[in-house]
Amino acid sequence: MRLQVMEKENTSSFEGFILVGFSDRPHLELILFVVVLSFYLLTLLGNVTIILLSALDSRLHTPMYFFLANLSFLDMCFTTGSIPQMLYNLWGPDKTISYVGCAIQLYFVLALGGVECVLLAVMAYDRYAAVCKPLHYTVIMHPRLCGQLASVAWLSGFGNSLIMAPQTLMLPRCGHRRVDHFLCEMPALIGMACVDTMALEALAFALAIFIILAPLILILISYGYIARAVLRIKSAAGRKKAFNTCSSHLIVVSLFYGTIIYMYLQPANTYSQDQGKFLTLFYTIVTPSVNPLIYTLRNKDVKEAIKKVLGKGSIDV
Repeated sequence: MRLQVMEKENTSSFEGFILVGFSDRPHLELILFVVVLSFYLLTLLGNVTIILLSALDSRLHTPMYFFLANLSFLDMCFTTGSIPQMLYNLWGPDKTISYVGCAIQLYFVLALGGVECVLLAVMAYDRYAAVCKPLHYTVIMHPRLCGQLASVAWLSGFGNSLIMAPQTLMLPRCGHRRVDHFLCEMPALIGMACVDTMALEALAFALAIFIILAPLILILISYGYIARAVLRIKSAAGRKKAFNTCSSHLIVVSLFYGTIIYMYLQPANTYSQDQGKFLTLFYTIVTPSVNPLIYTLRNKDVKEAIKKVLGKGSIDV
């Protein structure tokens, strides 16, 4: 009898899931469908533009735009890995996702989120070198180092997910299939488990220290040195230029880390699903779509590159 129960649990653990999402608010689903689709299209347009400009304009062949192109590619992958399924579930009555689909989504959401944490720290170091070591900037941030730093970011995120995603998926759920979320995300899946998850939560917290907190500390240290260097600049124009160089990155860091820290550095038993859904919605659709705008609105180089590509070099933006 016990063997039959175990076999039933093992079989059910590989069945698909039901993504509850916002089905308890059916009046919101059509509105959210339009909003999510609009932001997704903006994300694709903005980030493809950044990648193409970084490749086509020789003035943007610098470390800053190399990392920015990595961030844009990352945002495109992140949204494409989660939003199409979300749109499908918002559009119709079918809220299911296969086990394999959920596993792939969980792996890439975890991996790309981790990559972004480390990549933002790398970009902060790049800004530190540009502001605090301007005469040695090209020597410090040489192409080989840039490639190595980008590789560390990508490998760190995917390595973290390679540890956490299988552990989360293999938790016994005792036949529970309803995920109280609109995507397969780690806190929601851990909350479905019918066993004590303290050990897994401890592992997740330990890895989060390296993937989330350590990069954040490096970002804060970098900007501490940057702030000290800026305050030493005597001219107001010089201080403004240095501030403009770093302000875009600071805004992106604040938007991204604010939601990530709240969601992943708290125990699962204190996790509010409603808050989690809207916060996930924010960093899944809003942040990737505004990143290109944040980096380009006050960026003269990007504006000039757009004019050059469009053949309007004589027209002011």
